[in-house]
Amino acid sequence: MSEHASSPAPEGTVANGSVPVESVLNGPALEGLERYSSITDVLHKAVKRFGTKPAFTCMGKTLSFNELDRLSANFAAWLTHTTDLEPGDRVAIQLPNVLQFPVAVFGALRAGMVVVNTNPLYTEREMAHQFKDSGAKAIVILANMAAKLERVQGKTDIRHVLVTELADLHDAPKRWVVNAVVRHVKKMVPAYSLPDATPFRQALRRGSTLGHKDVACGLDDLAALQYTGGTTGKPKGAMLTHRNLVANMVQARTAIGGNIREGEELVIAPLPVYHIYTFTVNCLFLVDTGNHSLLIPNPRDLDGFVKELKGLPFTGFIGLNTLFNALCQRDDFKQLDFSSLHLTISGGMALTSTAAKRWHEVTGCPIAEGYGLTETSPIVSFNPSDAIQLGSIGKPVAGTTIKVVDPEGQAVAFGKPGELCVKGPQVMKGYWPCEEDTLHAVQDGWFATGDIGVLQDDGYIRIVDRKKDMILVSGFNVYPNEIEDVVTAHPDVLEAAAVGINDDDSGEAIKLYVVAKGEELDADTLRRWCKKELAGYKVPRHVEFRDELPKSSVGKVLRRQLRDEGKSRGSAD
Repeated sequence: MSEHASSPAPEGTVANGSVPVESVLNGPALEGLERYSSITDVLHKAVKRFGTKPAFTCMGKTLSFNELDRLSANFAAWLTHTTDLEPGDRVAIQLPNVLQFPVAVFGALRAGMVVVNTNPLYTEREMAHQFKDSGAKAIVILANMAAKLERVQGKTDIRHVLVTELADLHDAPKRWVVNAVVRHVKKMVPAYSLPDATPFRQALRRGSTLGHKDVACGLDDLAALQYTGGTTGKPKGAMLTHRNLVANMVQARTAIGGNIREGEELVIAPLPVYHIYTFTVNCLFLVDTGNHSLLIPNPRDLDGFVKELKGLPFTGFIGLNTLFNALCQRDDFKQLDFSSLHLTISGGMALTSTAAKRWHEVTGCPIAEGYGLTETSPIVSFNPSDAIQLGSIGKPVAGTTIKVVDPEGQAVAFGKPGELCVKGPQVMKGYWPCEEDTLHAVQDGWFATGDIGVLQDDGYIRIVDRKKDMILVSGFNVYPNEIEDVVTAHPDVLEAAAVGINDDDSGEAIKLYVVAKGEELDADTLRRWCKKELAGYKVPRHVEFRDELPKSSVGKVLRRQLRDEGKSRGSAD
C-alpha cells in the first residue's frame, strides 16, 4: 500500500487532510501497550491492585481476583508438573459461562499453553474438526459434552482430559445439590466413559501442592486459536498473539475508559465467554480495570436470566441485537431497577435502530455499538460514549487505520460503499496453519473484513452489510441490513431477516422471514410498509412468517441457513 494510505492522521480524520480520493480513517495513537509483557502480566497487575475485589460471579458464587490468581496458578501447576505438555501446546476449553472458564484460561496461559476456545454446543463433527485442526493435546470440558468427546477423541491428538461439572467451584452443599440436579433430575449429562479423565477439582487440589512459577512468554507468542468461519470455507483458527489481545484490551480501555470506573462496575455477561467479543471484554478489559463480571450460563433461559438480575445494581451490560430485542418485550425485565446502568455495549451483529430505541426507552441507557471480528481480536471501532451516532459503528480505536476498497482493491471515496480493510496491532498473526488463506486475507498488514462499509467525513463508519449477504436484484445491490432495519420498525414485528433467493427474471429476489408479535400481520401489509421507506427493487417479493429465526449460539441470526432453505424450497407467502 502507499505511504499515503497508512500515514498517521488525527483521530477520526481523513489521512492527509480531507482529500476524498482514498477513503481512510485513523484512530488516535495507541498508548499503554508497553506497560504489559503478556496476558498473564495483565492478571498479575490486576491482582496486585484489586486483589480482594470481586472478579467473576456465577449462580451466586463469586471469585475475587486473589482467588482467580490462586486457582489459575493451581491449574497451571497441574499442567506443568503432571503432564507431558510443553509451552506452546494447545489446550481446548469447551465450557459455557461458568467460573471454571477464567480459571482454565488463565491457568493454561500461565503454563505457557495456547488456548483453543471451543463452543459447548458443537456437534461431534465440529468438535473433531477443531480439535484435530488445532492439534489440541488437552481439553477442559463440561461433563454435559463428555459423551461427544468420548466418540471423537480417537480422531484427535487429545490425550489429557479434564472433566468438570456445572457447580464445581461452588461451596458444598450447593455444589452437590446443583450437580446432582443437573445430572440426575434434568438428565443433562449423557453417560460417558473416559477412564483416563481427571476431574477438574482434583487437578486443582493436586496443583495446589506442587508450587508454580509462570512460564515466561512475550507479546509476540501465540495466546489463542480463535475459530471463525472466516470469509470462505471451513472454520479456521485465527492465531491471536498476546500482543493482539493485550493491544485490543488497551484499545478498549481507550475507547470505553471514560465511561468505566476502576473496581466499581458490575457488568452483565450473557454472551458466551468463549466468543472473542466477550472473551476480550470480560477476561481482559474488565480484569485489567478491576471490574466485576456476572456470568450467565444460559441466557436463552430468559426467565432465569431476568430473575438473576433482580435486585442487582448492575452498571454495565454487554449484549447484541437479538438479546436486547427479546428482553425489551418482557414485562419482568421492564420492572428491573436500571438506575445504576450507565454503559450498554452492542457487538457481534448489526444493531437495528428499533432495538436501540427500545432498549433506551426501557432502561434509560443508550447503546454504544462497536464493530470487530475474530481476526481483529475483535474491536476495530467503537462509538464514543459522549457522542453516540446511532446507525454507525463509531470511530476507529487507537492505533487502527481503516479504509474501504472496490472489488479491484482500490481505495474509494468517502461516502461510497466498499469492503472494509483494517490495519492495526489487533490484526491476527494469520490463520492456523493455512498460509494460503492468510495471504488471501491479510496483505501488507491490511485485513480484508468481508464487510461492506462506508467511511463518513465526520470520522464515523457505517456497516452496510456482509459482502456475502448482499443481494443482487436486476443489477442493483441490495443490503439486507437496510431492509431489516425498516421492517423491524413496524410495531407488529419482533424480528426479521432478509436473504436473496434465485429468480429467473431478476437474478435474485428478496425473501423476508418475519417473527410477528401477533397473528394480525400479513405479507401485503409489510410490503406496503416497506414501499414507504424503500425503493421498489428493495421491497421483498416473498414473505414467510415464522415462530422464530435460526440463530447461532451467540444469538446471531443465521442468514446463510435461511438462504439455503429459501433456495431449496422456493418462495412462500
